Amino acid sequence: MSELREGSRRRAADRPQGPALARVEDLHGPDGLPLRHYRPSEQARPLMVFAHGGAFVIGDLETHDRTCRRIAHACDVEVLAIDYRRAPEHPYPAAVEDVTAVLRWARPAAVAGDSAGGYLATMACLRLRDAGEPVPDLQILICPNTDLTLSQPSIVGKGSGHSLDADFLAWAVELWTPDPADRAPASPLLAADLSGMPDTLIVTAEHDALRDEGDAYARRLAQAGVHVTHRQEPGLEHGFIQNMDLTSAEAAAAHERLFEDIRTLTRRSR
Repeated sequence: MSELREGSRRRAADRPQGPALARVEDLHGPDGLPLRHYRPSEQARPLMVFAHGGAFVIGDLETHDRTCRRIAHACDVEVLAIDYRRAPEHPYPAAVEDVTAVLRWARPAAVAGDSAGGYLATMACLRLRDAGEPVPDLQILICPNTDLTLSQPSIVGKGSGHSLDADFLAWAVELWTPDPADRAPASPLLAADLSGMPDTLIVTAEHDALRDEGDAYARRLAQAGVHVTHRQEPGLEHGFIQNMDLTSAEAAAAHERLFEDIRTLTRRSR
């Protein structure tokens, strides 16, 4: 596991840093949780809490530093990135508890995440809603996990020959939820009631094993009366938000569409 995580950090260190910002500060949140605060301006901007992807087991503040810088710069928002606890050392629900605690502490306008981070973002919103506590105005879910039972058709249809392999995904889910009995109750797509959730932006990718569960989650939220903006990006694979703009014009264009959505939705929530 340490080799897998170190390789992810090395790849991040080899990439361009991303835009300079007015201020980037490492700090600690609830229970000493490591955070990184990105500010595009010295003047206050809407705050977005960001949970990184990484299949519940890899990823950290460094792997997603460029992505967070780009979101802060392009969307004119402050970004508070979370270095949550990871499996297998800390299986379900540890990271959900971490993200929930930061939402309570920071009271952001928005919460966002890619892949497993999108899962954590929406699971934290469900926890706050169920506790009768305030939820952010907006949740932004980029290629999110929503069904830990791995029962959607795209797991098979897109789970080989693309960037997210179904066998790797099954391995990660097993580390995150070692008890199979936890997987359905811990799946936001399978929640009995999705009413009262924040306005939602969900972006999925055509060639992503998680595509169908993200698309289905968008439909279920809309059916529950949640305001949903949903787009499936054609021709792209899982993880396109993570630096694929450096090598793909199609991914770069998808980033710009995502940034415009975030700008529009955060302005609406101010």
